[in-house]
Amino acid sequence: MQVFVVGGAVRDALMGLAVNDRDWVVVGSTPEAMTAQGYVPVGKDFPVFLHPHSREEYALARTERKTARGYKGFAVQASPEVTLEEDLARRDLSINAMALPEALACALNAVATPESGKTTAHAQTHTTPAWLGEVIDPWGGLADLRAKRLRHVTPAFAEDPVRILRVARFAARFTDFEVALDTLALMRQMVEDGEVDHLVPERVWQELARGLMSEKPSRMFEVLRDCGALKVLLPELDRLWGVPQRPEYHPEIDTGVHMMLVMDMSARLNMPLSVRVACLMHDLGKGNTPDDVLPRHIGHEGRSVKLLKKVCERLRVPTDCKELAEVVAREHGNIHRSAELGPQALMRLLERCDAVRQAERFAQVLQACECDARGRLGFEDAAYPQAERLLKAQQAALSVQTAPIAQAAAAQGLKGPQIGEQIAKARVTAIAQTLKTINC
Repeated sequence: MQVFVVGGAVRDALMGLAVNDRDWVVVGSTPEAMTAQGYVPVGKDFPVFLHPHSREEYALARTERKTARGYKGFAVQASPEVTLEEDLARRDLSINAMALPEALACALNAVATPESGKTTAHAQTHTTPAWLGEVIDPWGGLADLRAKRLRHVTPAFAEDPVRILRVARFAARFTDFEVALDTLALMRQMVEDGEVDHLVPERVWQELARGLMSEKPSRMFEVLRDCGALKVLLPELDRLWGVPQRPEYHPEIDTGVHMMLVMDMSARLNMPLSVRVACLMHDLGKGNTPDDVLPRHIGHEGRSVKLLKKVCERLRVPTDCKELAEVVAREHGNIHRSAELGPQALMRLLERCDAVRQAERFAQVLQACECDARGRLGFEDAAYPQAERLLKAQQAALSVQTAPIAQAAAAQGLKGPQIGEQIAKARVTAIAQTLKTINC
């Protein structure tokens, strides 16, 4: 029985990045031998075990054979005869197909990380690790790491369509890496062969969500467009490229280009996933604008809401992301123009955004709108005063004590909606007073 740490842990350590998770492969063992040593079986589709002390996952070396379409269409063989090289051959990219003997695994935890907390490959100022010569690299991962190249291991890459999403996600994470031309060609062929059509929605969302949280999300969509997968997975987004916008508002003109600027702005401002999803979907309706009214996009907000609902249902997007995206898509234009609104109109806007009841979510709505406003050519460093003004209006509305108003209204014989009107008037008054201080 031989044990190796494989994959991302070795890659990240070689790049001088923090090693957060370790994947283990066991060669020359059986399920019975593993359980006899105290390992706990947890794998459903292939033999995976929890270490009796660390609780980390240890998988038996295995090979895979394609039996059907989709990422689940595999027959797995795990036996003592499977070699480490054979196990590494089934992995997606060469930089993920390196291994290190178990005895040296502790060295991965002592890697210098010049960019604490970041997952990019920009500042590789760390020294060459002493264990570099011990790296097991049958598929050229070290050479590709030095060349900053994302390259598939073997033609078996084409058997798993999830790997298209993984390559795109790695491109968004390692922003100075390029996808090898032969790998990109293979990905295009996979799309043409219909492999992407068989992806499970939950897995698509999982990979997209991870890519959205990367340093440069636009690169993920760039790779997906280059291989044709975006048209299959997110046609609502894919059709935005080539759609013009009014240059006085959008100097970048192309709606698809604007969307990518917005996504990268959301990463630059370190926004949470829900905000990034809202940014991704806020302008989908511009892809359905009739040609005869371009470059204007009248009513695109409502069309965006309808489209994003379908996307969220199709990809099983979490409810909090979906609901935030709906508010942003519907109201982002009004929020951008909110400096022109008086107290009553501001209160109506707050009500439509449910800003009183869901105060924290409203802050995220404004964050997405700021990304939209600054995700334009030449506006990257512009201020967004609308957010501060609306937050102060929200605070004014929240400061109104509703219980005394309700009691007084009830004493006058008012009920239900009438009491609500009294509370709304008090909030409008509070907003008006706040606006006076802002204007001063």
